[in-house]
Amino acid sequence: MEVLSLIGNGFLVALTPLNIGLLLMGCFVGTLLGALPGLGPVNGVAVLIPLTFAFGFDPTSSLILLCAVYFGCMYGGRISSILLNIPGDEPAIMTTLDGYPMAVQGQAANALAISGVASFVGATIAVIGLSLFAPVLARAAIHFGPADYFALYILAFATIGGIAGVDPRKTLLSALIGLMLATVGIDPISGVPRYTMDNFHLYDGIQPIVALVGLFAISEILLLLEKTAKERPKAIKVDRWLPQWSAIWPTRWAMLRGSGVGFVAGVLPGAGASLGSFMAYVFEKQKSNAKGTFGKGDPRGVAAPEAGNNAAAGGALIPMLSLGVPGSGTTAVLLAMLISLNVQPGPLLFERQPDLVWGLVASLYLANIALLILNLPMIGIFTRLMMTPTWALMPVVAAITFVGVYGISNSIFDLELMVFFGVIGYIMRKLDISLVPLVLGLLLGGDMERALRRAMSISAGDWGILIASPISITLYVLTAGFLALSVWLAVRDHKQSKAERLTEG
Repeated sequence: MEVLSLIGNGFLVALTPLNIGLLLMGCFVGTLLGALPGLGPVNGVAVLIPLTFAFGFDPTSSLILLCAVYFGCMYGGRISSILLNIPGDEPAIMTTLDGYPMAVQGQAANALAISGVASFVGATIAVIGLSLFAPVLARAAIHFGPADYFALYILAFATIGGIAGVDPRKTLLSALIGLMLATVGIDPISGVPRYTMDNFHLYDGIQPIVALVGLFAISEILLLLEKTAKERPKAIKVDRWLPQWSAIWPTRWAMLRGSGVGFVAGVLPGAGASLGSFMAYVFEKQKSNAKGTFGKGDPRGVAAPEAGNNAAAGGALIPMLSLGVPGSGTTAVLLAMLISLNVQPGPLLFERQPDLVWGLVASLYLANIALLILNLPMIGIFTRLMMTPTWALMPVVAAITFVGVYGISNSIFDLELMVFFGVIGYIMRKLDISLVPLVLGLLLGGDMERALRRAMSISAGDWGILIASPISITLYVLTAGFLALSVWLAVRDHKQSKAERLTEG
């Protein structure tokens, strides 16, 4: 009953004219950005963050707008996957396996409808889970000491690389760069400037928003400008947009199973929607592929990953709000935005700023309904808009980025720093080095250092304090388990690729 009362108060916050307007705008823009191949939720949210500062929105309104964009991108990623066989983002890769074959077979309307309904089911289950489990986790996190938080940050770094399936060496390099950048500024204990090069602009450290917008938005502009002027692939022509309910209903259990698997994956710090989508598809394929139809246009192969990636997206908000640890790359960007607005996510957020938390939860329920309404009858409009040429899109993105970042601090130095990080992000992406560990290091490095130094101060320099509590021991055991899983997956993939080379040879 207490949760229902809190959600009711949240609806009073979410249903204000400004928040409703931002919610609808975020859903529409997010769906469009998600449908554009290559942008995805991380870049979509990063591009729009400067707008929240330029217009002076309060933290609650800013979070509602960006979370609506986040959820909209997760919905929209399936459009180009099904019609163009080009994933709008990484989680939508699994949707191409059966979505595009369905479109080729003349079932594009059904595939789009199944994915839209599955996205609604997955996201709604995730928001229900957020309502129920986030307060519980926050209450438990109040008992965390400095050593426990340090162990939690270690777990976050382990899962962001191990579970995501990226190259461990490149992941470690990216995380170390982020941790190094987090040390720039005034030392929190001694007050001595560190790595500032006598530039007073760096005394307060590197603004996370400036770095993030550069890493994602500016690097995306550079990558798109680099591409040669190729003709955009033509979408499959869809003669009708009204789906058949008889095609949606048989996929209901795949949606529910995918939602459950995806939600669990999303709650893991660092796992994100990509893992949720992959696990949901693999689980459903193992359970339902008796006739060998998966990969050939099976509707359940569309429903499961779409429900999984949207459930994971909602689940990733739980560790961000309750622990201050992002559950995905997009929630890392949201965390940076909140920190820049002097809002510190964590266990005390639910007590100190309940309007922000429950206003967001209520708005997510509304966003899912709005997105379902938008995505079924307006799919034709989104399909035409996603064919927008790059030359028309990039100037708008660049203008929003530069004006928005300048509006944060009115500093030319921040613009120069943003471009610098844009070049760094471009180089890293060309080298296939993930930006998410860098973001995690930049965001959590300061808190991680403070937790370690506070723990050492309490114990008078005794390192044993780091493994003195049951909480920290449990977190280290989980970390070891995730690292072992990472090694096993890497060895398995290496053996599979070696066997394939031998077979081809």
